[in-house]
Amino acid sequence: SIVTEISSCPWNLSHKLAHIGLQGKKIATDELPPSNLVFLLDVSGSMNMAAKLPLLKSAFKLLVKNIDDKDRVAIVVYAGAAGLVLDSTPGYKKGKIIDALDRLAAGGSTAGGEGIRLAYQVAVDNFIEDGNNRVILATDGDFNVGVSSTSELVRMIEEKREKGVFLTVLGFGMGNYKDSRMEQLADKGNGNYHYIDNILEAKKVFVSEMGATLFTIAKDVKIQVEFNPAKVKAYKLTGYENRMLAKEDFNDDKKDAGELGAGHTVTALYEIIPAGSKEKTASVDSLKYQETRIKNSANTSDEIMTVKFRYKEPDGKKSKLIVKAVRDEEIKPGETSDNFKFSAAVAQFGLLLRDSKFKGKASYESALRLARSAKGKDYHGYRAEFIKLVEMSKLMSEAVAKE
Repeated sequence: SIVTEISSCPWNLSHKLAHIGLQGKKIATDELPPSNLVFLLDVSGSMNMAAKLPLLKSAFKLLVKNIDDKDRVAIVVYAGAAGLVLDSTPGYKKGKIIDALDRLAAGGSTAGGEGIRLAYQVAVDNFIEDGNNRVILATDGDFNVGVSSTSELVRMIEEKREKGVFLTVLGFGMGNYKDSRMEQLADKGNGNYHYIDNILEAKKVFVSEMGATLFTIAKDVKIQVEFNPAKVKAYKLTGYENRMLAKEDFNDDKKDAGELGAGHTVTALYEIIPAGSKEKTASVDSLKYQETRIKNSANTSDEIMTVKFRYKEPDGKKSKLIVKAVRDEEIKPGETSDNFKFSAAVAQFGLLLRDSKFKGKASYESALRLARSAKGKDYHGYRAEFIKLVEMSKLMSEAVAKE
């Protein structure tokens, strides 16, 4: 489903903020298809730190305890060379799988490319028709021996996704960490990417949101928004700079895009300058051979924008289209949903961290007020953790300003 909400922009009250939320269908655990999982684990020397291999083991034990008897797990490791530590094992043999995890030790250099090849081969050999076939790569991101060319890895990952084997990537630790590369590999593998820095984050990924992490319900998900120029002078997408597509790519089913997991939510925020504003915006020269004219119907319409959502079934080749017209109905700031407020707080925090030229009157105090007012029930403490992060950043910023 698509949910939309429009209100004034917290960091620039002369602008509007449009919140677009996508909600993936939630599927009960006992209704999920059987899984053929291959854990591809980095046990190179660089993983020999508390926040790396020991945390990795604890994280995967959480997953193993939550898999079903119908599921299967294999373990491939890589360091100086890649090897199969555990053959594909049924989920009811949890003790055997956990014992294999306990025996892992770090040492050697990193042959990441070789490990991925072996993991995919194991996944293909144990392929489950109409099941969830997935490689789960866990690493600190330091591919430095063997096939390390990103383009070569991407080609292989793209080839395997077409055969129904998807890729989830988990990042651990700090140091020589290549965050953008890990995200790129997961994106090309029709999977998802997470960074795990503590056991609570591992619980979030493998327990609380297991469906969203492991089960893809829609692939090549794209959003395209058309604004009514009679109501919108200019707009800016906040975030997603590395996910932008050309407008022509929306209808191109050959163009790869992101995936949506079971129960997964995606949020897009657009900052809007209303039509009639005297604010100066970027402009280009008038076209010589054609002209752009606003339709009369745009002036009489109560719509501010139309949201188009395109996706494919996990095993589909042709995309499906959902279209939602959004009326120009602005909600008063105090009456917006907690999701709107909290999303706006996160976006505002991002503008401050990047010292964005679009930050307007954004402040840590404003972000904190919004986040605190939208904390809600917060069963797992994720919003409280964000609030703590903003508080720490505010104190550090104030300390630097006084120097």
